[in-house]
Amino acid sequence: MGVKISDIVPSKQIEMSDLSGKIIAIDAFNSLYQFLSTIRDRETGQPLMDSKGRITSHLSGLFYRTVKYIESGIRPVYVFDGEPPGFKKKTIEERLERKKEAEEKWKLALEEGKEAKTYAQAASRLTEDMVNEAKELLRLMGLPVVQAPSEGEAQCAYMAKKGSVWTAASQDYDSLLFGAPKLVRNLSITGRRKLPRKDVYIEIKPELILLDTVLESLRINREQLIIIGILVGTDYNPEGVKGIGPKKALNLVRSHKTLEKVMKFVKWDHDVDPKDILEFFLNPPVTDEYELKFSQPDEEGLLKFMVDERDFSGERVRKALKTIKEAQTKGRQTSLSSWFKK
Repeated sequence: MGVKISDIVPSKQIEMSDLSGKIIAIDAFNSLYQFLSTIRDRETGQPLMDSKGRITSHLSGLFYRTVKYIESGIRPVYVFDGEPPGFKKKTIEERLERKKEAEEKWKLALEEGKEAKTYAQAASRLTEDMVNEAKELLRLMGLPVVQAPSEGEAQCAYMAKKGSVWTAASQDYDSLLFGAPKLVRNLSITGRRKLPRKDVYIEIKPELILLDTVLESLRINREQLIIIGILVGTDYNPEGVKGIGPKKALNLVRSHKTLEKVMKFVKWDHDVDPKDILEFFLNPPVTDEYELKFSQPDEEGLLKFMVDERDFSGERVRKALKTIKEAQTKGRQTSLSSWFKK
């Protein structure tokens, strides 16, 4: 879900070309869920599958979107979630229950001959096998994979603060709460997109959000931004505080400054202590045990993985491989050494 603060966060629309040459830490789970949700049959909602009945929507989206990044000169680093904090357990259980309900509605819609894609999207599940497949695909593409000890967005933010990457990338705003100096949104959905349930298409471009600009424009500090997130709802208290949206939360924070004082003016109906949420955003588990090494793709391995084992088009995969090689050698990179350089 992520924290819903888009109404008060200033952003700047940019072009993909503005990100050329940049190393970007991408929230892997966020991207994979998007691919699982969107790459489906328009009417039935069925995901892509291979001849063995294995879902491949996540691999299709990950492979071809990542090729676009590389073609644009971006050096992507995918960061995968680890163990969630204990107080996220209830949220995870509630999400699973909603997915089960969506699955039932999906089946019923199919039986009744109704459009089922919306329910199918809500029922999307990312399994351990899918995660392992995604990691293997990225390694075959010659790209670094980072395993976070806990939340992937926290690790992305940490790497951005260290200067290991230029920015974090996710659709959610949580990276800002975790302290990422920069956040790029819309990276995985950039391009011409159809609006849900409408025969209307729009052009989506990346958005760049600077944490310092956000804090300066809102006249608050990062801890207060986290408090706003807690009030409107985070992954650890999804419903937030009843009746409080981003603007009201901002006014409360400006008036009362600290979490302790703000909580005196709201009704907290969640099992988790808001102090624990604040502390987690300020000091999440992260790791320095990662290596951002870029290499040439394993062409033979990729063809076996994608074409021989999962029924992807050999022609399309070979064309994508050619695109990667061209980008590494003469595309937007100045030389092959600049691609492989950290």
